[in-house]
Amino acid sequence: MTSEINKLLRIIEGQLDWGDANAWQSKDFEILNQLIFEKTKVSLSSSTLRRVWGRVEYSHLPSGTTLDTLSKFAGFENWRAFLKAGTSNVKAEKTTPGTKAKQGADLKSYFKITAAIFVIALTGLLSFYLNSKNRGYIDPDKYIFNSQKLAKGIPNSVIFNYDATASPTDSVYIQQSWDPRTKTLVRKDAHQFTSVYYEPGFYQAKLVVNGKTVKQHKLMIPTTSWLGLVENKPVPFYLKASDFIFKDTLGLNLRAMAQKNIGVDFHPTVVKYYNVGNFTPVPLTNFSFSAMVKNEYGEGSAACQFASVSLITDSGPIIINLSAKGCVSELNMICVNLIISGKTNNLSGFGVDFSDWVLVSCKSAGNEIQYFINNHLAYEAPMPTYEVKIVGLGFSFQGTGAVKNIELKNNGKMAFNAF
Repeated sequence: MTSEINKLLRIIEGQLDWGDANAWQSKDFEILNQLIFEKTKVSLSSSTLRRVWGRVEYSHLPSGTTLDTLSKFAGFENWRAFLKAGTSNVKAEKTTPGTKAKQGADLKSYFKITAAIFVIALTGLLSFYLNSKNRGYIDPDKYIFNSQKLAKGIPNSVIFNYDATASPTDSVYIQQSWDPRTKTLVRKDAHQFTSVYYEPGFYQAKLVVNGKTVKQHKLMIPTTSWLGLVENKPVPFYLKASDFIFKDTLGLNLRAMAQKNIGVDFHPTVVKYYNVGNFTPVPLTNFSFSAMVKNEYGEGSAACQFASVSLITDSGPIIINLSAKGCVSELNMICVNLIISGKTNNLSGFGVDFSDWVLVSCKSAGNEIQYFINNHLAYEAPMPTYEVKIVGLGFSFQGTGAVKNIELKNNGKMAFNAF
């Protein structure tokens, strides 16, 4: 079974295109944990992933649940389907007395063919040796990559202009963001590729050649004001302003959802509100933020009442995830370049009672960012060592939810407020 597991891991490594897995760091396994959860809705802790990849000494084989989840992440229905897809039934040829003479006659031919193969292989190896340096080197200065937005608001099409004619192979990809699942194979002799962004945010677009990022640039997809949507694949359901913007709150109530045939019972929806690119960017070193949030649905499979508050930055986001108190083990936090798992960290402070409004706040404090729930310190995370600025806000709720009293300050002065 070990060889089949290794084959599955190589498939996943190829899809991620993160380079040699032996060089992966702890943060890579944290990101992989997040990607697997987003795709499969099953959380495999970073410690489990490190064990599977042999980074931690462990004598047992992975559990059936782990193998099923990894197989699903790789594109198979489950572990059994993966095994079935990789199985070839080859029957051995039986030797009979009538074939022995033929085998003897074929022996000479075998040696001749072997010698010919050896000569061809030797020639190929020599050619590879003479050309490997030139073929393996990729000079980023020989590549061009930029983009232009075609519209204001969401959805927004973006034209990527690129020149990858210097690529030594046909492995040329344009990746929309940090997530490797957003990359698309493009022709190396073409010069334009168009893509649609269905949600706002601040993205890091990349031109990837032969597994190496040769060019990248920041790309902000702004909103014109507040944007409300209901998550749906591939295209979200966009809300009218009158559906969710009120005098004192942002919110989409259950009656409005029912009128629009948006179901929440069996498969709870995710409602999101965004405001991106509509205020002067706020440095992370001198900020404070607060908002009142309330998840307004907690029945059936939405009993955990997951909700999140996001500060969208010109680097990675700050994402504060909340849930009912009994579900905090499933929570993750993101602090720009750091993913904090509820499986290996105490995130109990983010377990809340949504029967009333919950005050979520955070602020810079020297070399740390402090996170508060109802004015109680819930967590502290290190401040990034490089300059980061807040450019937008986002809120999401499993089922539905509401927001009010939003304030973002820069060095004590109001930079943005709403409701």
